Amino acid sequence: MTATQPERRIDAVRRADWPEPARVLAEAFYSDPVFGWLLPDPARRADALERYFTIAARDVVLRHPGSIAARGSSGPLGAALVLPPGHWRTPIAVEARHAVDYARIFGRRLGHALGALTAVERAHPRFAHYYLPYIGVVTAAQGQGVGSALLADVTRRCDAEELPAYLEASSPDNARLYRRHGFVTLQRITPLGSPPIELMLRQPER
Repeated sequence: MTATQPERRIDAVRRADWPEPARVLAEAFYSDPVFGWLLPDPARRADALERYFTIAARDVVLRHPGSIAARGSSGPLGAALVLPPGHWRTPIAVEARHAVDYARIFGRRLGHALGALTAVERAHPRFAHYYLPYIGVVTAAQGQGVGSALLADVTRRCDAEELPAYLEASSPDNARLYRRHGFVTLQRITPLGSPPIELMLRQPER
């Protein structure tokens, strides 16, 4: 095993595991262009991201099976939150319950966050598919194939079930990784002047 290919395994993530993907994704998205636009103060971004991903993991995605984590001997390496067909929307009850939390997370940029979310949801496909809202790798493990391993696990599932996969790429680097795994860009959007978001779809391979 080389230094650039650390020992790792891919595990299913249960709802009770939510703190791990929340921390992993908060670190992974700290330098993300879209989250940087929504959370422009670097001093509070890390904490705000962890609170945001806590809600996304614990109260939205991990209520359903299918999400995965990459783990190595040193601890968590990456995570992919995955929603099964028919469950891509955030439940209204969750949005209402966390309205105050979202206001605290985004502060004066709450309107931008809600506007961007509305634009993304408006363009979301309505046919059956797996939705990958967030995939991230911790800083120390980036560039070592962890993201590819997570994607390969999910796309194998999609191929076995003959279902497409859909995601939004919020950075050019992420979009390039997704293209290597068969995703194609359907549309680029810049809601309310945000950095570009690429809406990407992968058809199952037979």
